[in-house]
Order: sequence, then structure tokens, then C-alpha cells
Amino acid sequence: MTEKIKVRFAPSPTGYLHIGGARTALFNWLFARHYKGSFLLRIEDTDRERTQPEALASIIDGLKWLGLSWDEGPIYQSKFIDKHREFAQRLVDEGKARRIPGKEKGEAIEFLMPEGMTKFNDLVHGMIKIDNQELGNFVILRGDQTPTYNLACVIDDALLSITHVIRGDDHISNTPKQIALYEALGLPLPQFAHLPLILGPDGSRLSKRHGATALDYYQKEGYLPEAVLNYLALLGWSPKDNREKMKVEEIIELFSLEAVGKKGAIFDLDKLNWMNGSYFAEINLDKVVDTTAKYLKSIGFVDEKIELNWLKKVLNLFRTRIKYIGQLKEQADFFFLDDIKIDPEVREKFLKREYIPEAFKLLGEKLEKLESFEAEEIEKTCRGLAKELNLKSGDLIHPVRVALTGRAVSPGLFETMAILGREKCIKRLKQ
Repeated sequence: MTEKIKVRFAPSPTGYLHIGGARTALFNWLFARHYKGSFLLRIEDTDRERTQPEALASIIDGLKWLGLSWDEGPIYQSKFIDKHREFAQRLVDEGKARRIPGKEKGEAIEFLMPEGMTKFNDLVHGMIKIDNQELGNFVILRGDQTPTYNLACVIDDALLSITHVIRGDDHISNTPKQIALYEALGLPLPQFAHLPLILGPDGSRLSKRHGATALDYYQKEGYLPEAVLNYLALLGWSPKDNREKMKVEEIIELFSLEAVGKKGAIFDLDKLNWMNGSYFAEINLDKVVDTTAKYLKSIGFVDEKIELNWLKKVLNLFRTRIKYIGQLKEQADFFFLDDIKIDPEVREKFLKREYIPEAFKLLGEKLEKLESFEAEEIEKTCRGLAKELNLKSGDLIHPVRVALTGRAVSPGLFETMAILGREKCIKRLKQ
């Protein structure tokens, strides 16, 4: 492409950034970066009543979390409101629009859709033709003198020299209306690309009944931004060699709108979890230890005094067992909570054996005397005691696991004990 590419992501701060919006932002950003163009962030805030400051903060935070830096912005649509009114009046003066009674006090302005067909070459779907009469006239300025989406979008994109409008399939019906406005106002027309909608596993449009749809849920649950970005890139687009796990630099190099599919993309939480787990298994734990501490504080598992080097040991123990940090809540609670819960069936199976009280008493005494409370020494002690008591190693090890973790399955017992520490291990054995 010879022209200087300029694209935008233009969210409305009336709700939180959802998966679909994040994917739209990402595809715009990838397109700009691939062609060494500009990516602009515009906030469509003309609906003052529905604008939520916390939603705006969440949108900006989510984009930053994903690493989608913008070259211009954020630019607020409300700053252009005089221009919106000026252009609307110009259309009235030229007989291309008319004043009508508004729903609010005051007159609204309605654009008069010209006769004929509107056709445009969509960079994803190809040629699209729509009969203008099917669309009819539409309001461009409300009775309260605020612009509707179609007018504001056209004016803003023109004033900001946007070359490509990349957005969701649900906007296809708006595009002929906007093209008519561009032509009526004599403004340069951008190219359009409409991305396939994101669907749930059942093939219907992604919604809350399919699970969390807000990006900040995945942020708070401790997913890795590079894994989420990688996964979102594959929702509707794929490289020619069908690679899945890619660094962002590779995705930028390979990205093209030609490779975006026309059909809806399925959001598969299991696939996202697999992707995130794959990244988590390889990541330098120094990069996530602060995030983990923040998460554990938010759920009341730790306080400000948490020792980060100790937490890194816990993370290392679980790095191939969990898909995202939030799973520590279920799988690693015994490291952080004093009162661990033991399933009654597991208690009955492992802790009601006749030899357990004596075995645990002896083990506690031996652990107390260990000079080094390291996994290797703990293992020697446990296996040695089992031999002394004429028990199979498993007949001691499995009950100890239950007593210390509350569950029949856990990471390696001896590594777990070393991280738990001497005091907690002895205390739980006594309990």
C-alpha cells in the first residue's frame, strides 16, 4: 500500500471492554503496525447520560494491558460536536436533510436517503450491494442537538483522515448510510472491512450465558496478556501455515485482512485456557509474581507481607498444573489458608486408619529434628519412617498429603512440604 494507513478504535464508554471490542481493537492495531501506519483511539462519548467513567477507565486499562499502544488519542468525540451540528445544518441547507419533530424537546434533523443502490468493496466480504430504499431516511441530529452514531462517525473519521474503517459485522447495515453521508458532504471515502462476529460454542452470538465476555475478567483472573492477544488474533484470522502460538512480532508480520474469514469465529474457553497454560508453563516467573500477589491479596489469601521469593516457589510448583493464576484459588489454597478443608470421603479413606495417630506423632518429631527442611531430607525421613513401621511408603505418604493439603492429589508431596515449611507441616499433622 502506497497511502499512509490510519485506522482507529472507537469504543463507547457506556460499558466495559468486551472480547469482541478487544478483538476489533487488536485487528486495527495489527493492520496499522503491519503497514507502519497510525492507530488512533477515539472515545465516542456524545451520549452523556450513559457514559460511565469507570467503563472508560476499564477500556483504556484493558488496551494498555494487551499492549495495544495508540499513536494518537484518546480523542473525545464530544470535542467535535459543533462540527457535527455544522455539517448537519449544511445538509439541510442543501436540501439533503430536513428538520422534523424530535423525541426530545426541539427539532431533529433527518437525512434523506437518495434513491438507487449503494455498493462497496468490503475488504473481508467482497462486493456488497444494498438498495437504499430498504434503509430509508434516518435521523442524524437528535432533538437535543446531539449527533447520532452515523453522522458523528462519518465526520470524525473524515476530520481525522481515517483511511480504513475496520469494525464488526454488525455495522454492515450502517455502512451504506455512512457512504451516502460521505458522498452528500463531499468527503473522502475510507475503505471498509467488517470482521466476523464472535460466537459462543453453540453458534449463537457470544453473550454472558457462554461465560465471561468482559476483558477485565481475564485480566483480574491472572491470564497472561501475551496469551490473550495471541488467542484473540486467531478469532477470525489465521496465518497461511496455520500456526497457533506466535509472538506478537510474528503476528504483526503475517497479519492481513485478506486472511480474515467471513464466517463467525467461535470463542472457545478451553482453547484460550490451553493457550494461556502453554505460555504460563514457559514464562519467567519474575514477570508474574507481582500479578499473582495482587490477585491473592484481592481474594483475601495473603496480605501485604507476602514474601515474593516464597510465592515464586509456589508458582513454580503449579506452573504446569494451572492454566491461569486464578486457578490457584482452588488448587493451592492450602498454601495460604490456615484452616484447610478435608473432604469427608477423603478423610474416611486416608485418616481413619489405626496406625495414623502414632505415625503422624513420630513423623512430627522427626521433622522437628531435621537440620535442613528440604525436599530431599523430608523424603528420606518419610520413607524411613514407613520402613520402621512396616508400612508401604504410599500408606504413609498419601495420608500425610491429605493431612497437609486437604486433598488426595497435589503437586509432589516433599516439595510441597518444603515450601509449606516445618511449622505448618507439624501443626497440621498434630491437628
